[in-house]
Amino acid sequence: MQPCPSCGRALPEINRYCTNCGAALGPHVPPSAAPKNSTSATEQLNLHILYAMVTLLVISILMPPWESPPSQPAAFLGFHFILSPPQSDAIVSRMLLTIELTTTAIAGLYLSFLFRRR
Repeated sequence: MQPCPSCGRALPEINRYCTNCGAALGPHVPPSAAPKNSTSATEQLNLHILYAMVTLLVISILMPPWESPPSQPAAFLGFHFILSPPQSDAIVSRMLLTIELTTTAIAGLYLSFLFRRR
């Protein structure tokens, strides 16, 4: 066990960095390779975009895309509230709902990464 030069925590000999404070251990690691201060150089995802993505996902579930019943020719009936279908025997289009939810989630994650705070 070797002590950390910064915080004094006892660490195994195999460690190159302190698991408590992140300081470099031993002479085998040059000081320039020590990790940067994580609080000053972090990149954070844009939380406002993530909140908007979650809101859109909830709205997408509450107002799914409806399609005509199986007995009729396939037709898109629009977006209506989940408890009030456009026709009495209309069904929720699972394929369109899956595409809508997947696209919203991917776009939200991509935009939150694109507009992250540096």
